[in-house]
Amino acid sequence: RHDPGVLQRPGRQRTGQLSLSDNRAASIERQRHDLGAASDLQGISGGIENTNYFLTTEKNGQQRQYVLTLFEELNSEEAPFFIELGNWLAERDIPVSYAIPDRNGIGLKKLLHKPAIIQPRYLGAPVPRGEITADHCRQIGTALAHFHLAAKSFYLKRQAHRGVFWWRRESSRIAPKLSVADRALLKEAVAEFDQLRDSNPDLPMGIIHGDLFYDNALFDQHQLTAILDIYNAATAYWLYDLAIVANDWCVDADLAIDPKLEAALLSAYAEVRPFNDAEHQHWALLTRTAAMRFWLSRLEPWIEAQTGETTKTLKDPDEYKNILLYRTANPSKLP
Repeated sequence: RHDPGVLQRPGRQRTGQLSLSDNRAASIERQRHDLGAASDLQGISGGIENTNYFLTTEKNGQQRQYVLTLFEELNSEEAPFFIELGNWLAERDIPVSYAIPDRNGIGLKKLLHKPAIIQPRYLGAPVPRGEITADHCRQIGTALAHFHLAAKSFYLKRQAHRGVFWWRRESSRIAPKLSVADRALLKEAVAEFDQLRDSNPDLPMGIIHGDLFYDNALFDQHQLTAILDIYNAATAYWLYDLAIVANDWCVDADLAIDPKLEAALLSAYAEVRPFNDAEHQHWALLTRTAAMRFWLSRLEPWIEAQTGETTKTLKDPDEYKNILLYRTANPSKLP
């Protein structure tokens, strides 16, 4: 697991921010990591939340490659949760990217006044959405179930920064800026989750990934090699996490749910962690909740951009509105 491969996952690149010729970058070599001397550093383009670099080191005449990540949104108080979780999961053979510890067992560092980590560089690349097969869905369903079970006894908890309290507040704030139909759709989705939560359902909870979109998983020769970007992990219903995955991995070009892909995902997950009665009862509702959450998180910067108040990356919010509409008109069932 510690051998680096080839990571194709893009992250934010800020050209010229960090280079080996910069004295600040020399701190990479003085962080007590037994990885050798840094010989090359290349920014990785794309991404939203973090700044990532491919880092090449040389030791005893051999080169190795890693990923250096600078956290742009997480602060030094928030980052340790994710560092501990990544190592906890990796120690239990869950294929997540994790912070490589130094000789003193410390993985979290500071670089350019920001939290920073060095991670393995894995083989593989994300599968383009149009090329996702039932086998890919089976593999990610199996991996997600193992992720949930492995994190069940994790000793820390975290409230999602874009969870129920956030979507209550933000949905009320932006509602006046929406059409009457969109306002009603959003209000109903928020209200039905509130009702579910107030009923105290017997839904298993634990640490969830929270953002396991298709481009946060690497495949090499059609085999899953790594799960990336655990920085939205939080304590929540496991079924909600599965709904996030289903809404992203199992859609066709028209943003309708492909029943074969969803059946493969759900069946593979259930083989590892069978569903209980409450999960069967509330699955359709949680698929709508998951769609609402990402519709809202995409709506927020779009509305801010209309007044020139955002620097966030814009993604089409209508994609998740359409998934919410589809999930409302075509509720699915667990196997």
